[in-house]
Formats: sequence, C-alpha cells, structure tokens
Amino acid sequence: MTGAHRRTAPAPATGRDRSFDVLRAFALVRVVTYHTFEWPWLGFLFPSMGVMFALAGSLMARSLARPALGVIRSRLRRLLIPVWVFGLVLGVAMLLHGWVPGPDVLYWVLPLGDPPGDEWGEQAWAVLWYLRTYLWFVLLSPVLLRVFRTAPLAVLALSLVPVAVLETVVAVPDGRLGSAVSDLSVFLFCWLLGFAHREGVLDRLRGAGAAAAALPLMAAGAWWALRHPVDGLVDLDDIPLAQALWSAGFVLLLLRFRPRSDGLARRPVADRIVTVFNARAVTVYLWHEVALMAAVPLIDLMWGVPALERHLPLESLWVQFGVAWVLIAVAVLCLGWVEDVAAKRGPRLLP
Repeated sequence: MTGAHRRTAPAPATGRDRSFDVLRAFALVRVVTYHTFEWPWLGFLFPSMGVMFALAGSLMARSLARPALGVIRSRLRRLLIPVWVFGLVLGVAMLLHGWVPGPDVLYWVLPLGDPPGDEWGEQAWAVLWYLRTYLWFVLLSPVLLRVFRTAPLAVLALSLVPVAVLETVVAVPDGRLGSAVSDLSVFLFCWLLGFAHREGVLDRLRGAGAAAAALPLMAAGAWWALRHPVDGLVDLDDIPLAQALWSAGFVLLLLRFRPRSDGLARRPVADRIVTVFNARAVTVYLWHEVALMAAVPLIDLMWGVPALERHLPLESLWVQFGVAWVLIAVAVLCLGWVEDVAAKRGPRLLP
C-alpha cells in the first residue's frame, strides 16, 4: 500500500464502465426482490443500497472534473423532475384517499427531508429516503471530494466514525433531520469508496490489503447484527451500524475485485436489458413499490378467472413478484421518457 495516499490521475471521463451498469441493474432487481419477499439474508448476500451509493459516488467524482455548480445543477434536474412527476401522481391519489397536506408539502419540491404523505401511500413514498440521501451527497460532494483528496485512506477510515457514534454514544435526533443524518452516516463510507475507485486509490491497494481491511469490517457488521436483532430478525436494513460495516467491507471488495463484463456484448438480450435498466433506473426505483401495491388488487381479480385460479399459485409471492415486474415495465414505457426530458434528451419510448 506504499504511496496509497498520493492521488493518481482520475479515470477517463469518456465512455461507460459496463461493469457499473451490470451492478446497478442487479442492485435494482435485488431491491424489488427484497421489497417483495422481505428475506433478511438478501442484505448480506448483496447490500444493494451500499453498492448504488458507491457507484453514484464514483460517477459524481468523475463529473466533478467539470465546474461543480453545473454538475450539481445537472444532477438535481435529473433527479427532481422524475420525483415531481411521481409526487404529482401519488399526491393526487393520496388526496383522493383523504390526505390533507400541510406546509411541509414543499419537501416534494426539494426533498432535503422526507416528503409528507398519508398511511395509504406510505409504502410508495417510503422509498424516497434513498433519493433524499443521494441529493445530500450530491450537494456535499465538492467539499467531500476536496477533503478526501487530502488523505484518502485516513478519510475513508474516519468516515465510519459518525455512524458508530450515533449508534453507540449519541442518540439519533428525531424527525427529518435525524433520518437524514442517520442515512448519510450509514452510507458515507460507500460514497467515498466511489471516490476512491475513481481516483485510483483502490487499484493501488494490493488484493491482500483490501481483503485485510474488508473482511474485519464485514465480520464486525455481522457480529453487531447478530447482537442487535430487531423484532427477532437479523435484517441489515433495521440495524444501521451493521449495515454500514457490512456494506463498507462488501463494497470495498466489490470495487477492488470488480467483475468483468466483457462478455455482455456477446449476449444481445442481456446487454439490452442492462441498457434499459440503467437508462430508466430512477423510474424503476421510484415506481417499483407502486407496482407491488397495484399487483395485489390485480391478483384479487385473477382469482375470479377459473383458469388462472386452477393453474397459477395466486397465493404465492412469486406471482406478485411477476405481476409487479409487468407493471414496472408499463411504468418504464409510460413514464420513462421523463428521465430523457430531465437529461435534456429527446423523449424515447425505450433507450
């Protein structure tokens, strides 16, 4: 690890890292799978949110080779316009179910805190925590990147201190501020790992050194999770410090020994699916819980069709999973063009 604190030339700003595209697509599938089946072990198998924050951090570091203000403005536009469309549709639905918004409805305009909603729509709008956290990281990235470059390894190590303090010494504040601070602290290390990847810091680490750092982090995360189950379940999503430690170690190994994707071009169907997932990532993420909610009444209707009742296991969550993906595809076709508009591209049915 000699010289690991020195900065090397950033990766080229042109071209796509196809392995990133594959990881983002896999992470989105994992998110939908978890929200359908709620298998706690999925977080250990593949901590998708930590991976997504790391990928976003790397891309943000690359973009900051340009003037910071323009980069932030572009990121906000790409994020906020899809959120506004989502909020408009969901807001109308919640109003029809008796929701009465207050002054905090402005968080739907700029979600620096969790936007408000009612109990009926909570499953749908609860996913906005990720976009709120991403928004804060984008705003903080010019400063974070400057600090990171002063001493990359030291800053990485120290980035786990806030979540450890919040979970063991100082109680997390209540309300929107507490939620924002907690989520930022949990995934700060992963965001900075994205910086480390882009700046070449991870490539200068020997494989054994990366493993020596990552495996104890994962072991500590697993130990903390086992010692602090929530409602009898060992689920990383409910145990912030365990989530931070396990994700830190897992993502460190993933980015240091990142999988190759050379063979993807030889598989046109898979290549096309990965392309669509990445061009419509915000749409898939925003609308997947709505799709899971809408799948329930649709399956209720399917019980009234004798052929479907006889031949399909309609009581199985696998049916909900399948119907939800059909509805997600419909959302991509009907609303995916919003991402094109947000990126100042011509709207397209599919990328």
